[in-house]
Amino acid sequence: MMGEEQKVLTDEEIVKSTGISDIYAAAKRLEGIVRKSPLVYSDYFSDLSGNATYLKLENLQTTGAFKLRGAYNRISMLTEEERARGVITASAGNHAQGVAYSAQKLGVKAVICMPATTPILKVEATRAFGATVVLHGNGFDDAYAHSLELQKEHGYVYIHPFNDRNVIVGQGTIALEVIDALKDVDAILVPIGGGGLASGIALGVKTVNPQVKVIGVEPENAACMKAALSCGHTITLPSADTVADGCAVRTAGKLTLEFCRLYLDEIITVSEMEIMSALLSLIEKHKLIAEGAGVLSLAALSKLKLRGKKAAAIISGGNIDISTISALIDKALIARGRVFCFAVQLPDKPGQLLSVSQILAEQDANVIRLDHNQAMVTDSFKKVQLTVTCETHDEEHIQRIIAALRRGGFIVDRVY
Repeated sequence: MMGEEQKVLTDEEIVKSTGISDIYAAAKRLEGIVRKSPLVYSDYFSDLSGNATYLKLENLQTTGAFKLRGAYNRISMLTEEERARGVITASAGNHAQGVAYSAQKLGVKAVICMPATTPILKVEATRAFGATVVLHGNGFDDAYAHSLELQKEHGYVYIHPFNDRNVIVGQGTIALEVIDALKDVDAILVPIGGGGLASGIALGVKTVNPQVKVIGVEPENAACMKAALSCGHTITLPSADTVADGCAVRTAGKLTLEFCRLYLDEIITVSEMEIMSALLSLIEKHKLIAEGAGVLSLAALSKLKLRGKKAAAIISGGNIDISTISALIDKALIARGRVFCFAVQLPDKPGQLLSVSQILAEQDANVIRLDHNQAMVTDSFKKVQLTVTCETHDEEHIQRIIAALRRGGFIVDRVY
């Protein structure tokens, strides 16, 4: 049985014994379950990268992310005895929904351990697919530890989010779809969290066409696979604080490390601002929603060494709360110079606010928020602080506004 094979073989042996036939077999199992997500050309991201760039939209997948592919493939391969035992996993995001949906389709009981802090929308989405949700602890580590306790107590089969051969080959079906739709692709960019998606896609691509570059992308603040490849073994990062929460993994998988070591060409890391800017660009230019982890590939496009080639960027998921989208958009607008907030102190007498307003109007700045507060000035009873937030075009526009205010005699304190 496959479970016995995984216990006997080393990670290196599993990698060597896994090939393109396993991915084709997974694709067969996934027929009628997953969508062949669109691969769309992007004028904007092509101009940005200097390469003809196509977006593989896994954010439009049935459960909103690629994770369904690996979860369904893994669960569909269980024996009847294993199915009767039920499955368990720990996740606060896309893997939870992938396992829940797959188990429901296959008639298998699913238990999902989620941190007690998980947003209610994600909890309800997982329950909607028929899974039993157990809320435990303040973070993933607590939920994961509890899931292992429940597995031991009840005999459930554990469905790991990335460090599993059958999960990996399920994710690798994306490679077949990209190559089928874009036969002359030169490079594929793949987000990396624990490494399951990158492992599967790199395996599929390199066994079909070794000339195609497979480039992993990690957040600078959670680059666990790059760290593991650099030192030759998995290490645990002290933290993984990133807006790409789906890739906030501190320790890469041991099995995925071996796949990436053999098949991945390179890893690019991206900053938090680059991630947020990519999210904003996807919304503005394509009217598409993705999560932070989902746009890692887009954030890396400007860092590609390739020029004049064809590149495919995997948009891995789109499960994001509305409040989170709003916060990320606000930060991205600030980073791009599209929103400007400043404070000035004014004499507390009529006409002063009008003077500031006239300067802003002359500089084509649109005021969206204003706070006129006497209490903010503690060293004078004759002054008030005026805090203004404006919509602006870019950083150059902001500097013109600051210069105009200073010419008008105002001392400008930039808030952001």
